[in-house]
Amino acid sequence: MENLDAARLQMAFTLIFHIVFACVGMVMPFFMITSHYKWLKTRKKIYLTLTKSWQKGVAIFFVTGAVSGTALSFELGLLWPEFMKHAGPIIGMPFSLEGAAFFVEAIALGFYLYGWNKIPEKFHWITGVIVGISGVLSGILVVAANGWMNAPSGFDYVDGVFSNIDPVKAMLNKAWFTQALHMTLAAFASTGFAVAGIHAYQILRGRQMDVHQAAFKIAISFGAIAALLQPLSGDLSAKDIAERQPVKLAAMEAHYNTEKGAPLYIGGIVNNETQEVKYKVEIPKALSFLAFGDFDAEVKGLNDFPEDERPNVAIVHYAFQVMVSLGGIMAMASIVFFLAYFKKQSWWQKNWFWWGFTLLAPVGYIALEAGWIVTEVGRQPWIIHGIMRTKDAVTPVPGIVVSFYMYVVLYVLLTVAVAWLMNRQIKALNQSQLMA
Repeated sequence: MENLDAARLQMAFTLIFHIVFACVGMVMPFFMITSHYKWLKTRKKIYLTLTKSWQKGVAIFFVTGAVSGTALSFELGLLWPEFMKHAGPIIGMPFSLEGAAFFVEAIALGFYLYGWNKIPEKFHWITGVIVGISGVLSGILVVAANGWMNAPSGFDYVDGVFSNIDPVKAMLNKAWFTQALHMTLAAFASTGFAVAGIHAYQILRGRQMDVHQAAFKIAISFGAIAALLQPLSGDLSAKDIAERQPVKLAAMEAHYNTEKGAPLYIGGIVNNETQEVKYKVEIPKALSFLAFGDFDAEVKGLNDFPEDERPNVAIVHYAFQVMVSLGGIMAMASIVFFLAYFKKQSWWQKNWFWWGFTLLAPVGYIALEAGWIVTEVGRQPWIIHGIMRTKDAVTPVPGIVVSFYMYVVLYVLLTVAVAWLMNRQIKALNQSQLMA
């Protein structure tokens, strides 16, 4: 395995794991403080039990996210030294601010975990709010740095030299808002459905019904709202990509030829050699409208770009189709939840309702991973879009394949540890008596 392949695989592998840990760490505090708020307002014991159970999950994923995120930060310097040499001074600001947000989150989490019956109740709850807000800010700041890789700004680039650096302009690049919005909603949708699915399964098994139903309602409320808002965010992202990265849009839709009134493809199998998409469902002129708001707008095809500047069309197209399809399923399930909540209370007594949400538990994270594949693979062959190629940024030091295998072991061990800890927490919740 060559260095470039090993480096890309290592980065992809670690991001696949870290993104889940990070999203849970971002979103779970909001479930926790919602339950805590309900405890303060109603003094119902189920909410105190649930809050104290969820706070342990928040602590677990805070530590796991810290470990996996720290490993990723070392990877940037280890694998992509040429990138960091030039990009470091430009996008150092969001990383520095992310470190500050993480520091605030750590302090607030300490107050929250050890503040029970030691500090005023309202202040104790506010520290939990700070944990949640700091986590979301951390995610937004990291995504802003990734957005810069897709929409580089805040510098002049002449004859291979970066000059006139403006870190604020680089951080607030043209891609940061749409990417941050899409990623934040994806985090809430995926984590909401995952947590709701875990509690739905416990309901099916008849364990601590009151606690698990309360937990389900809180988690799925966040997840369902985010899932219903996500298509609007996706529309903003698609229009932004159509303007800034038309080759990525062409790969997402597997469109090879430039045309006006371009159709939208649903599904299909890509044949890059013949430049065909077989077995697709075609919606006339829909892509032109979705990308530009005009049914007759011209959409650039892949053939308008040099072959060495095109991403892997099949991977990007399939990942995009997976993301959109699963996102659509989650949106429909969200409507079912709200109908059940407001209109069809009898559905809560049906096994099919709980089985449905149980089976949907992993769907959000699969869609999330697919979306990141679209973002990262769709940018290739560039590590800084239009400025620096990935192959030119990789380390010349041999033996990166060894590092890749070491990181595989590390992240597998982290995943096993987290799975064991969370399973133990669920068992403890099921065996606990409601707290007085």
